[in-house]
Amino acid sequence: MKKIFSSIAGYIKGTDKALFFLCILTSGFAVLILAGLSISFPYLGRMPIVQGVAAVGGLVVAIIISKIDYRTLGKLWKFYVPVLLALVALTFIIGVQNGTADDKAWIPLPFGLSFQPSEWLKIAFILTFSYHVDAVRDEINKLKNVLLLGLHGIFPVLLIHFQGDDGTALIFAFIFVAMLFAAGLSWKYIAAAAGVLVVALPILWFKVFDQDQRDRFLILFNPNSDTQGLEYQQINGKISIGSGQVFGNGLFSGEHRYVPEIQNDFVFSFIGEALGFLGCLLVVGLITALCVKILLVSRASADWMGKSICVGVFMMLASQTIINIGMNLGVLPVIGVTLPFFSAGGSSVVTVYMGIGLVLSVYMHNKTTLFME
Repeated sequence: MKKIFSSIAGYIKGTDKALFFLCILTSGFAVLILAGLSISFPYLGRMPIVQGVAAVGGLVVAIIISKIDYRTLGKLWKFYVPVLLALVALTFIIGVQNGTADDKAWIPLPFGLSFQPSEWLKIAFILTFSYHVDAVRDEINKLKNVLLLGLHGIFPVLLIHFQGDDGTALIFAFIFVAMLFAAGLSWKYIAAAAGVLVVALPILWFKVFDQDQRDRFLILFNPNSDTQGLEYQQINGKISIGSGQVFGNGLFSGEHRYVPEIQNDFVFSFIGEALGFLGCLLVVGLITALCVKILLVSRASADWMGKSICVGVFMMLASQTIINIGMNLGVLPVIGVTLPFFSAGGSSVVTVYMGIGLVLSVYMHNKTTLFME
């Protein structure tokens, strides 16, 4: 028993206590939010329990990952990448929908549970791309390396797009661009990529996007044109947020407006109604504090792989948060992106903690760097 307590004390001493505490605080708040939500909508009764168990399990996973040198994890990509790719491929055969999602990105599990392998693929991509960047860092602007990095980045984006989950594919794209930019890619390549994107936009719009996807964008510029259709979710979400005013209508009042997917993509609308503007600020503040702390770890990292990992995890959290809140406020189209920590879903929560585990690994295994507390 003494050895156990000694190990725990040693871990606490060596880890990033501020990041650890922020994660626990944010997860605790998220479970509280979902508990309030389950009172208003009893059919979601076990959701807070599932979220709490996922958070505790995710925290354990984060601790285990943080104890392993991230460089070692990068070298082991041949073992976990094929497994995750096989699981994503399996969704094309036995994949099921989750809630009102129109993509079959989940693998069914016993007891009514499901697993979304593309979530864990995000972590594998951050690791492998960081490993790749570190390997070519001194010659990153050679055309060969730029092309290989481009192929590395575009592969998961296309894979998840063909799976039908364009929201997750977009997050992959943001992570890829952020990590490549942070690695020191030359502006001439960035300008060239921007030019290609401009030329490709009409092709994307007319040939890649289907009519439903185009309508989701067009509706933003033509409000109140389909209030019972595509706009129904966002209109009710905005009404919920607005009705909360400054202090909200009470987390456990049991009287809240129903919004489709209120426990997932539109949990922010419930937060706005239940806790008001101040509650929304608290949620944004917690996630922002986490993102800033992750960037501080990146800045202090002794090597480019560590820096790149932190940038990838930062962008995963930041892009999902911005897109999700933008969806809830009606300024971005609804594309099925969850709010980190707060949206219900075990796969999403564990994925976030796996990313946190990588950041903690960078913190704990950069022996040449004196980290700030």
